[in-house]
Amino acid sequence: MEDSGGGAPDSGDPLLDPPSSHGGGAGALPEVIVVSEHGDVVLDATFQNSKDTIRSARKAAQTQSRHLSRGESQPQPPAPRARVRLAFRVDLAVLRKQSKYFDKLLGDAHFKEANDVADAFAALSLKGVKPRDADVRELPWIQIQDDDGATAYAYRELAFADLLRILHGLDAETPQTQITLSFVTALAVLADRFDCAAGVSRYVTTRLKPKWPVTNHKPARDDGVGSGGMSRATENVLRQKILVSWLLSQPPRFQAATKELIMYGSCQWSSFGEQEDDETTSATWWYLQDGIEQELQYRRNSILNTLASVPRHFLSLYTSARSARQCKLGYDSSVACDSYQLGEMLKFLTNKGLFFLVDFSPGSLDAIADTALLPISSIINTLRQCPSYQIDKNHTNCGLRTRMLPILDFIESLLSAASISLTHAGWKGGRAAQAWMPVENGESSRKVFANGAENSGNTFRFTRALASDQRLRLEGPMGVDKLIREVFTATSWDWTAEDQGSDHASTTPRWSFR
Repeated sequence: MEDSGGGAPDSGDPLLDPPSSHGGGAGALPEVIVVSEHGDVVLDATFQNSKDTIRSARKAAQTQSRHLSRGESQPQPPAPRARVRLAFRVDLAVLRKQSKYFDKLLGDAHFKEANDVADAFAALSLKGVKPRDADVRELPWIQIQDDDGATAYAYRELAFADLLRILHGLDAETPQTQITLSFVTALAVLADRFDCAAGVSRYVTTRLKPKWPVTNHKPARDDGVGSGGMSRATENVLRQKILVSWLLSQPPRFQAATKELIMYGSCQWSSFGEQEDDETTSATWWYLQDGIEQELQYRRNSILNTLASVPRHFLSLYTSARSARQCKLGYDSSVACDSYQLGEMLKFLTNKGLFFLVDFSPGSLDAIADTALLPISSIINTLRQCPSYQIDKNHTNCGLRTRMLPILDFIESLLSAASISLTHAGWKGGRAAQAWMPVENGESSRKVFANGAENSGNTFRFTRALASDQRLRLEGPMGVDKLIREVFTATSWDWTAEDQGSDHASTTPRWSFR
């Protein structure tokens, strides 16, 4: 069995093929970078770049040069090429110790590469030459093929060279001006591919210390809900931050970046199935691995469903024939007040882009806006703008605002908790317990509440006790994590449970912190 990344077919081009699997041929050798002076193996690496990646690299270089002040100079990266071939003299024992990938590839006799190494060492032994002292042509050559599909980065040879240096206990040699987030992402992806992320993570955290860019969420326009959404470039940076912090074990950054993506959304998460075509979206961070992508999208959709249920709940109270009169004036309550409030609610929500009137015609569906990039904070801030409508001066407690603000305060306090985001340790070691997504193995979706009550319908009932509980404003209080999951993953919400009359019988379980 051969490594999928090595053993490229003979192309007839001496720049692509080594002289032989263990040296000694007459073909032209690529440039050999000595990582270990007494290395006993040569990694013959070929890096392929697509036209899109080369074009992006040139554009980035031009942008960087324009940002330099007059008279300021700094080392520029070489011009990107479609194919780069370099050889690296490395220490076999170090590779096998630091990388499970190379330990298997070069030490397991089931792999051709391992047999090539053994044959080359046997040939050198017959000559009385130690591998560490042999000429580079006599050493075993192991082919490594790498394309830009996972990273969309044109200078992966620099990241690969530093990866090997880090594994050998040396410092990276790439100039600091080229240690960009794209470089660190390529380094992390290569470390993941060759199963040596632990050593690379320690070096990046303690020695390399790359700059961690701040994602800019400045709105591009004001469309009624306060923001034009996150740009493609901003999301690209944010997703790279999530991937790097996940692969290189940086828990605080991972937790912060995953919450950021939940709160601001993604152009990949459109409910209409429409995604912009872009060559950069083929990179691995545009569909995050290990179930992270699905979980983040599910958490965002759950929060959006919960927020949307608030105005929808009150609209249903004012429109349902079975609901009691909502006017709060007591004995002098009026149908006219309810009709007035309903009209003002519809007017406010539609003008703010939070409610859409759709009829039975298929064409009316085009009126629904895509909320894939709608910031959650903008929704809450917009709902808070709801005026205190009243039909006359006596109806001061009627309307949406008075009843909705405590609910928004409650939801906002839940959103400020750390458990909204993914934690590195939790997702690494206890994914099933941390996930909001339902189990897809046929198990019951029955929910068990904090007081032991069970409810297959999973309806959340909001009470004044929850709204005023000070523990919601503390970091990590006992029971809040479970409450957050129950609130945002409910299938229905009763936001006025305590407003019902004494004759109202409800089987919905009440929440508590016990």
